[in-house]
Amino acid sequence: MIPFLFSTLKLIVAGVLGGLIGYERETDSKPAGFRTMILVSMGSCLFTIASINIAQTGDGLFDPGRIASGIVTGIGFLGAGAILRSSGQVLGLTTAASIWLVAAVGMAVGMGMYGEALLATVIGFVVLRKRIFPR
Repeated sequence: MIPFLFSTLKLIVAGVLGGLIGYERETDSKPAGFRTMILVSMGSCLFTIASINIAQTGDGLFDPGRIASGIVTGIGFLGAGAILRSSGQVLGLTTAASIWLVAAVGMAVGMGMYGEALLATVIGFVVLRKRIFPR
Protein backbone atom coordinates (compact mmCIF):
# COMPACT_ATOMS: atom_id res chain seq x y z
CA MET A 1 0.00 0.00 0.00
CA ILE A 2 2.81 2.44 0.88
CA PRO A 3 4.61 2.07 -2.50
CA PHE A 4 1.31 2.78 -4.28
CA LEU A 5 0.77 5.95 -2.24
CA PHE A 6 4.35 7.06 -2.89
CA SER A 7 3.89 6.49 -6.63
CA THR A 8 0.61 8.40 -6.49
CA LEU A 9 2.38 11.33 -4.86
CA LYS A 10 5.05 11.26 -7.57
CA LEU A 11 2.40 11.32 -10.30
CA ILE A 12 0.63 14.25 -8.67
CA VAL A 13 3.89 16.20 -8.30
CA ALA A 14 4.80 15.46 -11.93
CA GLY A 15 1.37 16.62 -13.05
CA VAL A 16 1.59 19.86 -11.08
CA LEU A 17 5.08 20.69 -12.34
CA GLY A 18 4.16 19.83 -15.93
CA GLY A 19 1.02 21.90 -15.50
CA LEU A 20 3.06 24.97 -14.55
CA ILE A 21 4.94 24.84 -17.83
CA GLY A 22 1.71 23.99 -19.64
CA TYR A 23 -0.04 26.95 -18.05
CA GLU A 24 2.63 29.28 -19.43
CA ARG A 25 2.30 27.74 -22.91
CA GLU A 26 -1.49 27.96 -22.70
CA THR A 27 -1.45 31.65 -21.74
CA ASP A 28 0.78 32.24 -24.77
CA SER A 29 -1.82 30.45 -26.97
CA LYS A 30 0.51 27.61 -27.96
CA PRO A 31 -0.96 24.32 -29.21
CA ALA A 32 0.80 22.14 -26.62
CA GLY A 33 -0.59 23.68 -23.47
CA PHE A 34 -1.79 22.82 -20.00
CA ARG A 35 -3.29 19.37 -20.56
CA THR A 36 -0.58 18.22 -22.96
CA MET A 37 2.24 19.12 -20.60
CA ILE A 38 0.53 17.45 -17.64
CA LEU A 39 0.08 14.26 -19.64
CA VAL A 40 3.68 14.26 -20.91
CA SER A 41 5.07 14.84 -17.43
CA MET A 42 2.87 12.21 -15.79
CA GLY A 43 3.51 9.70 -18.58
CA SER A 44 7.27 10.12 -18.27
CA CYS A 45 6.99 9.81 -14.50
CA LEU A 46 4.94 6.62 -14.72
CA PHE A 47 7.31 5.02 -17.25
CA THR A 48 10.20 5.86 -14.92
CA ILE A 49 8.43 4.43 -11.87
CA ALA A 50 7.60 1.27 -13.81
CA SER A 51 11.18 0.97 -15.04
CA ILE A 52 12.60 1.25 -11.53
CA ASN A 53 10.06 -1.24 -10.14
CA ILE A 54 10.79 -3.77 -12.90
CA ALA A 55 14.52 -3.44 -12.28
CA GLN A 56 14.09 -3.93 -8.52
CA THR A 57 11.77 -6.93 -8.74
CA GLY A 58 13.39 -8.60 -11.75
CA ASP A 59 16.29 -11.00 -12.05
CA GLY A 60 18.88 -8.25 -12.40
CA LEU A 61 19.05 -8.51 -16.18
CA PHE A 62 16.80 -5.53 -16.85
CA ASP A 63 18.42 -2.16 -17.47
CA PRO A 64 16.08 0.66 -16.34
CA GLY A 65 18.00 3.04 -18.61
CA ARG A 66 16.42 1.36 -21.61
CA ILE A 67 13.00 2.76 -20.79
CA ALA A 68 14.51 6.17 -20.04
CA SER A 69 16.14 6.24 -23.47
CA GLY A 70 12.81 5.20 -24.99
CA ILE A 71 11.11 8.13 -23.29
CA VAL A 72 13.67 10.55 -24.71
CA THR A 73 13.27 9.10 -28.22
CA GLY A 74 9.47 9.11 -28.06
CA ILE A 75 9.36 12.67 -26.79
CA GLY A 76 11.66 13.65 -29.65
CA PHE A 77 9.00 12.47 -32.10
CA LEU A 78 6.27 14.30 -30.18
CA GLY A 79 8.37 17.48 -30.19
CA ALA A 80 9.10 17.10 -33.89
CA GLY A 81 5.36 17.16 -34.49
CA ALA A 82 5.17 20.55 -32.78
CA ILE A 83 7.71 22.11 -35.18
CA LEU A 84 6.34 23.69 -38.35
CA ARG A 85 7.96 25.41 -41.31
CA SER A 86 5.85 28.15 -42.83
CA SER A 87 6.78 30.98 -45.20
CA GLY A 88 10.48 30.52 -44.56
CA GLN A 89 10.03 30.58 -40.78
CA VAL A 90 10.44 27.72 -38.34
CA LEU A 91 7.74 27.75 -35.68
CA GLY A 92 7.24 25.62 -32.59
CA LEU A 93 10.84 25.11 -31.51
CA THR A 94 10.21 26.57 -28.07
CA THR A 95 7.10 24.45 -27.62
CA ALA A 96 9.05 21.35 -28.68
CA ALA A 97 11.79 22.22 -26.20
CA SER A 98 9.12 22.72 -23.52
CA ILE A 99 7.74 19.24 -24.19
CA TRP A 100 11.25 17.84 -23.88
CA LEU A 101 11.81 19.70 -20.59
CA VAL A 102 8.49 18.53 -19.15
CA ALA A 103 9.34 14.91 -20.00
CA ALA A 104 12.66 15.30 -18.19
CA VAL A 105 10.87 16.84 -15.20
CA GLY A 106 8.49 13.86 -15.10
CA MET A 107 11.42 11.44 -15.26
CA ALA A 108 13.20 13.29 -12.46
CA VAL A 109 10.11 13.12 -10.26
CA GLY A 110 9.76 9.43 -11.06
CA MET A 111 13.32 8.91 -9.81
CA GLY A 112 12.61 10.90 -6.64
CA MET A 113 14.70 13.90 -7.70
CA TYR A 114 12.13 16.45 -6.51
CA GLY A 115 14.50 19.36 -5.98
CA GLU A 116 16.00 19.04 -9.44
CA ALA A 117 12.54 18.73 -11.01
CA LEU A 118 11.28 21.82 -9.18
CA LEU A 119 14.37 23.83 -10.09
CA ALA A 120 14.11 22.86 -13.77
CA THR A 121 10.42 23.78 -13.77
CA VAL A 122 11.03 27.19 -12.21
CA ILE A 123 13.90 27.99 -14.57
CA GLY A 124 11.86 26.79 -17.56
CA PHE A 125 8.87 28.89 -16.52
CA VAL A 126 11.05 31.99 -16.09
CA VAL A 127 12.75 31.49 -19.45
CA LEU A 128 9.41 31.10 -21.21
CA ARG A 129 7.99 34.38 -19.89
CA LYS A 130 8.22 36.94 -22.69
CA ARG A 131 8.21 39.96 -20.44
CA ILE A 132 11.31 38.70 -18.66
CA PHE A 133 13.22 37.70 -21.80
CA PRO A 134 11.70 39.55 -24.78
CA ARG A 135 12.29 38.20 -28.27
